[in-house]
Amino acid sequence: MPDSAKDLYRPDNRGEEFAHAILILTADKTEDLEFFYPYYRFIEAGYRVDVATPDGGEFKAKQGLGLKQTKKLIEVIPEDYDLLYIPGGKAPADLKKNIDALTLVRRFAIAEKPIAAICHGPQVLAAAKIIDGRNIAAWPEVKDEVVEGGATYVDRETVVDGQFITARWPGDLPSHLKHILEKLRHGEKRGHTSVAA
Repeated sequence: MPDSAKDLYRPDNRGEEFAHAILILTADKTEDLEFFYPYYRFIEAGYRVDVATPDGGEFKAKQGLGLKQTKKLIEVIPEDYDLLYIPGGKAPADLKKNIDALTLVRRFAIAEKPIAAICHGPQVLAAAKIIDGRNIAAWPEVKDEVVEGGATYVDRETVVDGQFITARWPGDLPSHLKHILEKLRHGEKRGHTSVAA
């Protein structure tokens, strides 16, 4: 198989102009479904989707899928994006120890841009110390980290609290993406009304 045919999971958007963009923050061993479901759903909805990893270049998810090209964390400009998305799997365990990743997440929070995370993704939010006083859904095993981060853990398929949209596991993806896209459509970046779905 020629090299050009190996990367079947990245659409060719060259030459297209996008008014809005989404950044996915991840690393090796992310949960495949939690990465690719939103990745393609966002593209389908008309967004440019960029992926940032600690070192840029290629990354591989838990089941071996991946992308050949990603942006380096330190090259990302948060002002270029409408939303930050953090999938789960094992990647967040590494990202929560990465200073560049935490700095990037804090910059999105300070700019009051929407931040979505699923499964283990909220580990990064907790480590960045940006969820104090918020209601957050996450994989049950990371409940303690969410609580230590100052948030209230909520066991629901999607929780929207201010700029944060969080969910527990892959089965929550349809609800999670529905709420994320609604948030983007309405341009709600401010407020602290908590809605659990």
